[in-house]
Amino acid sequence: MHKKKVLFMINSMYGGGAEKIFQTLLNNLEPSKYDITVYSVNQCKIDHKYYPENIKYKYIFGEIDESTGQISKIITKIKNKINLSRYEKDSPETFYKRFIKEKYDVEVAFIEGYATKIISGSNNKDSKKIAWVHIDLMENPWTEVAYHSLEEEKECYQKYDNILGVSEEVVKAFEKRMDISDTVSVQYNPVDDIEINQKAKMENIEYPSNIKNFVTIGRLVDQKGYDRLLHIVNELKDYFKFCIRILGEGSDREKLEDYIKKNDLEDYVKLLGFQNNPYPYIKAADAFICSSRSEGFSTVATEAMILQKPIFTTDCAGMKELFGEYDCGMICENSKDGLKRMLEEVFAKENFDEYQQDIKKRSEFFKLERRMKEISDIID
Repeated sequence: MHKKKVLFMINSMYGGGAEKIFQTLLNNLEPSKYDITVYSVNQCKIDHKYYPENIKYKYIFGEIDESTGQISKIITKIKNKINLSRYEKDSPETFYKRFIKEKYDVEVAFIEGYATKIISGSNNKDSKKIAWVHIDLMENPWTEVAYHSLEEEKECYQKYDNILGVSEEVVKAFEKRMDISDTVSVQYNPVDDIEINQKAKMENIEYPSNIKNFVTIGRLVDQKGYDRLLHIVNELKDYFKFCIRILGEGSDREKLEDYIKKNDLEDYVKLLGFQNNPYPYIKAADAFICSSRSEGFSTVATEAMILQKPIFTTDCAGMKELFGEYDCGMICENSKDGLKRMLEEVFAKENFDEYQQDIKKRSEFFKLERRMKEISDIID
């Protein structure tokens, strides 16, 4: 059987929700059907605990390896500087030609920004071109750093046959910003429900039974809203018994740590850092909290749903779709006041049993097999 040659381009291989989804996708594409090459904008070491053995891997900007000699590091820095200059000055078509020499049946930009711009330069008229959009580009237009102008970004997206937004709100925001709609559709993320449930049992996490225990997961950056979450905790700590555990790392760690110490919040908020296996922490919690200012379609909230935890979240892209017609928790106004009002109500509840039946029903929608069938149909 002829294998389809598929090229995936991504900015980086690790670190966020989109990268986690990418790992799930590659691990569940049928190897007998697809010959897969992965290009990352930034070089990463391929860890086969997360990525399948059969993929071919290439990159554009080399990683500075501190274990190598000074000459090797200098050469890598010079190459990166030259390639960055080319990226900034060349057209997408010229830049693409410099790096991508093979022909592929399908070319996929799995994330916005650099990857999408590069694949848009493909000179292969016969390939199907697919772009994934994981974020609300009206709320968080971070891709501006990758383009000279919004007009250039629009022109790049016009080269794609299919543009896949991970939620209805992501699609609406994309259509509004890019003025493109005929090639755009919703494609929910594949989440490995079987693996999540298995990993949740691998470690026995115990929290104090005399308080309510919450968990939240995400990078420690402004987008995730942990700064306002800590302010609310400080305002409510004298009225309720609770603890929120935050799993993740990021540039705001020092600022958050300082606030926790300054306001004596050590018993109410714990920064647990990045965890390779976060699922036992979710499983042990009473509920999941999302304080984000913006999302695309939250992977970790979906994982909490699969582990049948109530979700208490700000109204960011994808959350209403995550709940569907079911009562899976609460969605509040996306502001500090909205989040505070919701958490006051949540902290005052005796238990969260009222949500369990609906969460169990809704979690069936996120079966991996269903999502992978949809994605395979698009690639084919």
